[in-house]
Amino acid sequence: MNIHILGICGTFMGGVAALAQAAGHSVSGCDAQVYPPMSDQLEALGIRLVPGYEADQLALAPDLWVVGNAISRGNPLLEAILDAGQAYVSGPQWLAEHVLAGRWTLAVAGTHGKTTTSAMLAWILEHAGLRPGFLVGGVPEDFGASARLGEAPFFVVEADEYDTAFCDKRSKFVHYKPRTAVLNNLEFDHADIFPDLAAIETQFHHLVRTVPRGGRLLLPGADDALDRVLRRGCWSEVERFDADDGWRAAGDDQTFDVSWRGARVGRVQWALMGAHNRANALAAIAAARHAGVPPALACEALGAFKGVRRRMQLRGQVAGVSVYDDFAHHPTAIATTVAGLRRATRGGGRILAVFEPRSNTMKLGIIKDRLPAALADADLSFGYTGGLDWDLSAALAPLGARATVCDDLEALVATVASQARDGDHVLVMSNGGFGGIHDKLLTALRVARADRT
Repeated sequence: MNIHILGICGTFMGGVAALAQAAGHSVSGCDAQVYPPMSDQLEALGIRLVPGYEADQLALAPDLWVVGNAISRGNPLLEAILDAGQAYVSGPQWLAEHVLAGRWTLAVAGTHGKTTTSAMLAWILEHAGLRPGFLVGGVPEDFGASARLGEAPFFVVEADEYDTAFCDKRSKFVHYKPRTAVLNNLEFDHADIFPDLAAIETQFHHLVRTVPRGGRLLLPGADDALDRVLRRGCWSEVERFDADDGWRAAGDDQTFDVSWRGARVGRVQWALMGAHNRANALAAIAAARHAGVPPALACEALGAFKGVRRRMQLRGQVAGVSVYDDFAHHPTAIATTVAGLRRATRGGGRILAVFEPRSNTMKLGIIKDRLPAALADADLSFGYTGGLDWDLSAALAPLGARATVCDDLEALVATVASQARDGDHVLVMSNGGFGGIHDKLLTALRVARADRT
């Protein structure tokens, strides 16, 4: 089958493209914006990419158009497809019908930690010799790709609550029908499509309704929103992590014992940072146990886990200054990422937080008042306005002289480079390419070092 994918460079749709090609389909796609890591993955796969969404792509005459959720009515190509009455389907529906059908799906949902937990879970199953398929919203270093068909029966999928497509406003994850479902956490996000937290809770309950009686839900010990979701009705087994009567971790961030209902079942020794990653690990271990992997073997697997690109990824070091890249873009994620770096460095060196309020929720300014608290543990903060419609300087005013705002990327790079000093940790946070700021910072630091010598 010939498939043409609209919005192919998104992390999800790029993964769909990889799976479709691996399944033997002829795949091409189009998009307006291209940046790593997905652009690199598509190039490596040899998938043809057409720039833009012009209606003349109708001449490609694929057997099926697969439409990403970034495509809205008014898009020239989409309108041409509709006018011509041609066959189309959403990305999540295609995945459910052509990849997940008949398999044991392990879905990882939640506001934060989906990508990392999904990658951990896929790696645990791989380490156990199960050769799982997977589709995650990033590139796990252990696999070098965001998606793989794998071998039946197991398939791990990052279960996003964002809407499915222009024609289907349910969350993506309602299509997946998992046997194992991790619900990591839940708070308000995606303000562009959800009016409030209650609306997101409704979508999560739609997901809960699809898990069979013999399936299993993994939830944190304390999360008010998820507790409300379950009170609407739950028909499956439930296990809790970070809970006294469930899965627990005892130790520090890099070495901790794992216990299940008070009995020690293994120890994890790894290089990941932050209490949030310990919680992610517990969720992954619990989910893998449902698929038959002994907890001790899961702990062993995590000891070799390399992480996910753009999740506290060290991009380089110059003149004693370390530059990290992280996907954090929600205030909660920003706070936990900064806290994780602080714990990992044990107070050695300053943290310079460089961030871009790029997500749809942040662009709307709905939760901008939470930014000062999220950045409180950083020594200095540098924000990039990037054409925001609200005043970032005013939002960061509680931080006083510790916060700097720039509306020009080159000026931002120069400012950070001029203030960085030996031993500092520059933490760059954005859910986009951020104009290649990481390489620009490393270059500016090298120039600054050369000028001093």
